Amino acid sequence: MDFKDILHLVRDDFAAVDACISSSLQSRVPLVSEVGTYIVQSGGKRLRPLVTLLAARACGYGEGRDHVTMAAIIEMLHTATLLHDDVVDESSLRRGRATVNSRWGNPTAVLVGDYLVARSFQLIAGLRNQAVFDIMSDGTCVIAEGEVLQLINQHDPDTTEARYLEVIHGKTAKMFEAAAECAAALSDPRWRTQMAAYARHLGAAFQIIDDVLDYTSSADVMGKNVGDDLAEGKPTLPLIQAMKVAAPAEADMVRESIRTGGLEHLQEIIALVRRCGALDYSHERARQESEAAIAALAPLPATPWRQALEELARLALRRDH
Repeated sequence: MDFKDILHLVRDDFAAVDACISSSLQSRVPLVSEVGTYIVQSGGKRLRPLVTLLAARACGYGEGRDHVTMAAIIEMLHTATLLHDDVVDESSLRRGRATVNSRWGNPTAVLVGDYLVARSFQLIAGLRNQAVFDIMSDGTCVIAEGEVLQLINQHDPDTTEARYLEVIHGKTAKMFEAAAECAAALSDPRWRTQMAAYARHLGAAFQIIDDVLDYTSSADVMGKNVGDDLAEGKPTLPLIQAMKVAAPAEADMVRESIRTGGLEHLQEIIALVRRCGALDYSHERARQESEAAIAALAPLPATPWRQALEELARLALRRDH
């Protein structure tokens, strides 16, 4: 089962999610609608809403459209975090296109991000499901804390692997977790724990591989600039491991680059993380997370949707963007 096969399982639901997002981004303020349309057209893998739809079906979701609304909510909230991230990171490129902040300016990016959060919670209230409200209100707090933790770790070469994992749990894995747990809450609450665990580990695997790709891929493939993480002074797992095993002089070079956010030694650092085993180590950590995600699904009934969730966890390890 490849990614196209997975999408095919929920193709009608997925199309409905796009329609829901588009209608939800219409505003009496033209600039909000203009930026919203630009965001929707920028595409992206839409993994989080995909997880929502698959998890709902795997948990036995029947008639209704609440799972579609939930998937749209997840994507809108995720997009809001991206808008804010790009302002904080001063990013100019995402998904191969100019970021909102680079095209319209920081104030527009921040305020449209705020609108997306507000609109998302308006839609959450409309679901009339207390469990979903609790999951999303708690989850968005954790996500915001994760972003602040990342800011604290920025330019700190003494960041440990444990601190790194805490950051990616907040900034990435928590949104996946909320997506799947809310799907279970709307379908069969008995599976909330299993779905939350699955998506938490999936999100961790996804982010670790994302950090690996910053040193193995290209701007054309990734849709962002190679070396962005280093330029932003982010001590990601490949760098943390490289500093552990590299010769002292090389480790000092990495430390100084993290501290200053300088790209003067980018090519040397890319060569180092490839040569010293840091990428293999990071891949192994991601593999462990992927296997934990798959194991969490074991109690669920065997269905094509559960199989698709398992395949997503495997595909997370093999992606190139």
